[in-house]
Amino acid sequence: MQFDDDANLDTSEVQDVRGSRVPGGKATIGGGLAGLIALLLALFFGVGPDQLGLSSGDSSPAPTSSSLAQVQQSCRTGRDANTKEDCRMVAVVNSVQDFWKQEFQQRRGTYTNAPTVFFTGRVPTACGTATSAVGPFYCPGDRKVYLDLGFFDELRSKFGASGGPFAQAYVVAHEYGHHVQDLMGTLSRSQDNLTGVNSNAVRVELQADCYAGVWARHATTTKDESTGRPLITSLTSADIRDGLDAAAAVGDDRIQERYQGRVTPETWTHGSARQRQQWFYQGYRTGDMAQCNTFR
Repeated sequence: MQFDDDANLDTSEVQDVRGSRVPGGKATIGGGLAGLIALLLALFFGVGPDQLGLSSGDSSPAPTSSSLAQVQQSCRTGRDANTKEDCRMVAVVNSVQDFWKQEFQQRRGTYTNAPTVFFTGRVPTACGTATSAVGPFYCPGDRKVYLDLGFFDELRSKFGASGGPFAQAYVVAHEYGHHVQDLMGTLSRSQDNLTGVNSNAVRVELQADCYAGVWARHATTTKDESTGRPLITSLTSADIRDGLDAAAAVGDDRIQERYQGRVTPETWTHGSARQRQQWFYQGYRTGDMAQCNTFR
């Protein structure tokens, strides 16, 4: 996965609150066993922690000037994205949102940008206060994606994924899939408190995987507004394999087998490893969001 060295990164699409302290706070998701359970649930649901009944809210954090300056100073071009992890995530966010903006325009719709918030420790959101233990999530209350970059180490160490830059990009693109669903009014279909192989919760998550695949298909042809050239210049078959591997690693069956020693399909909320791979590849193979109707 390579980026155009001369492209300008748009850091306004990322809010960096890493290292900032969250004052006070109400009920939060803690570490230890509770943190592990929260992590699994957040991975299952892929949305804000308030929808899991695990936290209560504070207002969204304001990025500190020092943290914003850090990203703005170190993440200026595609060359930075090719050498630094946080800059790579800025570039992925730029590419994903460039694609969806253009896709919505072609379909006579309006895409609204959603910032990604980099955080460490814990972070207040419109969906409640969360800690790093919950993993990446999208909060429909403030329409932001929340990401602790340390999760990518856990994706390898805790969930057995092979890792790699595109595995990280898949995670980000999946969360933006939820933003697309939110804009289209389909995200709320998962909030019927039902679980299982055929539940809306699973269908919503598989659709977000499919949307991630659709972006991947067009990633090297989506033109960056500032240069008129694609921000991502190379995406190899090995990159796609890393994405498929990451999708499988967070399948319900894989996680259940690893952490509870048995698979219980009636409690699934994201789909099996095979399903997650299947729908990501469906999006990548077709490049057509209309082929992502998991609700049929």
